[in-house]
Amino acid sequence: MPAAIKTRKSNKKAAIPEKVELADNALAVLKKRYLKKDKQGNPVETPEDMLRRVARTVAAAELIYDTNCDVRELENEFYGLMARLEFLPNSPTLMNAGRELGQLSACFVLPIEDSIESIFDAVKHTAMIHKSGGGTGFSFSRLRPESDRVGTTGGVASGPISFMRAFDVATDVIKQGGTRRGANMAILSIDHPDIERFITAKQQAGVLTNFNLSVAITDKFMEAVRSGADYDLVNPHNGEVFASRKARDIFDKIVNLAWKTGDPGIVFIDRINAENPTPHLGRIESTNPCGEQPLLPYESCNLGSINLSRMVKGNGKKSVDFDKLGYTIRTAVRFLDDVIDVNKFPLPQIAERTRQTRKIGLGVMGFADLLIDLGIPYDSPEALATAEAVMGFVQSESHKASEELAAIRGVFPAYDGSIYDGKVRMRNASCTTIAPTGTLSIIAGCSSGIEPHFALCFTRNIMDNTRMIEVNPYFERAAKTDGFYSEDLMKKLAEGSHLESMVEVPDDIKKLFVTAHNITPEGHVKMQAVFQKYTDNAVSKTVNFPADATVPDVEGVYLMAYKDGLKGITIYRDGCKADQPMSTGSPKSDSSSVRPEPVEGSKIPAAPQPAKPRKRSKVTTGFTEKVNTGCGTLYITVNSDDTGVCEVFSHLGKTGGCAAAQLESTCRLASLALRSGIEPASVAKQLKGIRCPSIAWDGGKSVLSCADAIATVLENFLTARESLATRDSQLVTPPGGNGHGEKKAVKDLGLVKNIAGQCVECGSILVYQEGCFICPGCGFTKC
Repeated sequence: MPAAIKTRKSNKKAAIPEKVELADNALAVLKKRYLKKDKQGNPVETPEDMLRRVARTVAAAELIYDTNCDVRELENEFYGLMARLEFLPNSPTLMNAGRELGQLSACFVLPIEDSIESIFDAVKHTAMIHKSGGGTGFSFSRLRPESDRVGTTGGVASGPISFMRAFDVATDVIKQGGTRRGANMAILSIDHPDIERFITAKQQAGVLTNFNLSVAITDKFMEAVRSGADYDLVNPHNGEVFASRKARDIFDKIVNLAWKTGDPGIVFIDRINAENPTPHLGRIESTNPCGEQPLLPYESCNLGSINLSRMVKGNGKKSVDFDKLGYTIRTAVRFLDDVIDVNKFPLPQIAERTRQTRKIGLGVMGFADLLIDLGIPYDSPEALATAEAVMGFVQSESHKASEELAAIRGVFPAYDGSIYDGKVRMRNASCTTIAPTGTLSIIAGCSSGIEPHFALCFTRNIMDNTRMIEVNPYFERAAKTDGFYSEDLMKKLAEGSHLESMVEVPDDIKKLFVTAHNITPEGHVKMQAVFQKYTDNAVSKTVNFPADATVPDVEGVYLMAYKDGLKGITIYRDGCKADQPMSTGSPKSDSSSVRPEPVEGSKIPAAPQPAKPRKRSKVTTGFTEKVNTGCGTLYITVNSDDTGVCEVFSHLGKTGGCAAAQLESTCRLASLALRSGIEPASVAKQLKGIRCPSIAWDGGKSVLSCADAIATVLENFLTARESLATRDSQLVTPPGGNGHGEKKAVKDLGLVKNIAGQCVECGSILVYQEGCFICPGCGFTKC
């Protein structure tokens, strides 16, 4: 059989571009993270070289099935699809195909059984996967609860939360390709005895920072929530009922913590397993880090996304080019199936299980751009209808492509005809996934996944603190066409002004260019539900809430998600991350944070921001905390004056020497910053994570250095201060309210919208979408 895609609907071949058309920031992302480098860190390949390397490596899989096929022809088809930016595979495929590492998958799930051997095998395997560029998901539901008896030692169990810290520390020290930390998903069953500890695990800042948390919620639990009934907590070690809880109380705790911190999310585990394509292999218990890929233990998945912004035809009245989309889908399915065969998996168990089910995850990006090109507002019924038409087509055509491959290559080996009851025989157990495309969409020059645009303009650091305002190209084109474009307007938008307040902008433009925070949370859920309807696996999407959203607002969205058939949901309320620096994004703004105004009745005054350090008060008040470090016992003192935190002192048990001198200089500079109006959180952020050769443990947590210890003490102080402010201002639903009945409006903290912190690499603002912090300027991602 010839290697060319015989099933394409169009007979004409699209031209293969000699050069890939990339925006400046896309090229910067490729140079920093994707292109092959020499020992000095300089790129030794071009973007065209990279795509040719990937196409050649993946097309070689065709020889497994036909030694006489024209591999070069298919290589050109794969290359053309990527070079025209119509389709891109997940990042590990772009980074590693044709290179020594050769690990091409993005998503993995590892099993954790109730034994020390299983737990630390999983830690080791996690490190190997993260080193190769993948993310990992785990269910900790099989571990016995904290304080349960351990028969072999006569002691008591540490419980899931304690062991999660081991995974968190391992993730901390393994960088992916030398550029970023790996990401994890931790899932715990709603009926686990430690579920309340799990729900509140990230309440304290700086804990489990490399994990997303999700609760596995069952249909039975949701029915108990609806009826007001109790439900049982069951010890997974012996199957005995541990205790009973009122379902409504646990659900309220989940909602309150999600409102407050953004974690935990929820996955509807029964719904996931109702659509498990291989139930005879086991029950699905976990997902990948962003929640869109449910997987069996040791399964992995290769993802790829079609750029919908390139699937438009027409000059005046535009429409979706379904012929082009059909060809793209079929070629992409074949590409992803070939990836499985050339992949160098990090573990033999992963290779075996992945090749048994051959799951692929074809998704989309550029959906918001597609809508704008068609003249359809994101928050309109027409947008939902477009989503249904487009994703319905992607689902149908991907299944057809997989069927056709199965006719030639055979169905996936784990196929069990007896349980499929005459259903379609496919090459792949699942075909479609809506995955995060933060970095890929920067390369492709389109909007991310199925998310609406987060902002129309943003400020990006280029070099040497030079800043440049980047404007959404669709908005820039509309502004120039309609005659309201001006650099002053773009600057105002980049600094945080809202489009709806601009009198010079026509109303129809305001309606068309709606951004994430102008869409109701219910609107986000409706869009996710439409895509989920036509997706084999799950959908990565963030439901955005403004800072003044209430606990009942979050509850309503969680209930709506269950009612509308979602497999899981992630919410993000502006300002809910405890370690989130609140930058306005303005070139003139301080790079640390916007300080909330004090709430009436609070005993904590707001610190001013003077131009020079304030003088040290004659009398200060504070506390001293003892921390064990690798250099010895460190005593850290944090003092405050009438304005706020003003100084840090430290004393090392081993006095004198270089260590003491360095500590004194660190504390002097930190104190100078604090008296200059810099937020303590920003000072802590600069010191946090600094490593020295001597790492110690204190209170069950790693202390990486004396500077890291100072950061932790400052963070502990901030957490205590936050708790005091929360209590005094009654920010959380009052006792007895539990998020029900009369809504209590959350006091406005003056938090700036559309901000999720500052990029640690380029200084641009981060956005939180698809379950992860992403920098639109340089492509940095925390996942």
